[in-house]
Amino acid sequence: MICRFSPKVTLSLLSVCLLAAPVSLKAVFPEAIAQTASNAATSAETTSAAAPVAALYEALKSAQKAGKTAQQRATMIAPAVDHAFDLETILRRSVGVRYNSLSPADRTRLLGSFRQFTIARYASSFKPESQVVFTVLPQTRPNPTGGQIVDTTIGGTDGGDVTPIDYIMTNGASGWRITDILLNAHISQVAAQRADFGGALSQGGASGLADHLDSKTAHFLHD
Repeated sequence: MICRFSPKVTLSLLSVCLLAAPVSLKAVFPEAIAQTASNAATSAETTSAAAPVAALYEALKSAQKAGKTAQQRATMIAPAVDHAFDLETILRRSVGVRYNSLSPADRTRLLGSFRQFTIARYASSFKPESQVVFTVLPQTRPNPTGGQIVDTTIGGTDGGDVTPIDYIMTNGASGWRITDILLNAHISQVAAQRADFGGALSQGGASGLADHLDSKTAHFLHD
């Protein structure tokens, strides 16, 4: 049997229920509330993880437009690189186990050279005439070994070839920072640098690697 109430009776019953005792939405809809909170947390995490990459791309776009020389572009890009990258972690992983045996002075010099090398490489890659288009995909995805992956693409203004570049993001004391870059979605920059840095380390130690990076920096900044 179906009982039907008039609209006035229905409103009266609802008013009585609401006035009789406060109702906890969490008690009535626990799963819905939990899911909403989870979605909000995921959305916030996605936004936070992608923010350093988005800021880096904005700096690269500005440098591309206004930086007439590589040195000018490097100056414009530097703050965004410092904010977006965990350079010490990337350097440590690129050097490998030998990093642990380096003296504090060697580590400091290497980090300074690696920072300048990273900035100069960007300044050299994105020149005014290239007018590269940067796109950051709206959703991040979990990295199997921890952190988040920010998917991006870099391509020309003519809509031609587009290169996927993914950023491995790790959340540390300073917030989300880039700890590796995957070219074409699978080629690790850290792994490539480890192979490149290994020869310089073997031949000249930390000083030899720093000189190697300084030489590359000078080449990148030479217009």
